[in-house]
Amino acid sequence: MSGHRKFSELTKDFSPQRQARIAEKVENLKKEMALNELRQALELSQEELARRLNIKQPAVSRLENRDDMYVSHLREVIEAMGGKLDLTAHFSGVEIKIELRPQP
Repeated sequence: MSGHRKFSELTKDFSPQRQARIAEKVENLKKEMALNELRQALELSQEELARRLNIKQPAVSRLENRDDMYVSHLREVIEAMGGKLDLTAHFSGVEIKIELRPQP
């Protein structure tokens, strides 16, 4: 058996209030969010994200306020937040996952 444990196992001893706060954050993460809202929901400061991306804090602010960016840049930001970027195209009830090549 692998060393991975289910999230529910990790949180089973948390207080009901803490479990409710976590559930609310998970629900919020499932909705559409701007990058700054996602960063805030993950309780990351612009400074911490800048450190993870090896850039300065003002560059994070500019990233969060951009109207457009390359998918590769978005992937870097999402991965720095601890996530994985998936890209899905929607066509008349059909969803097609676009494969993103890993960065070298």
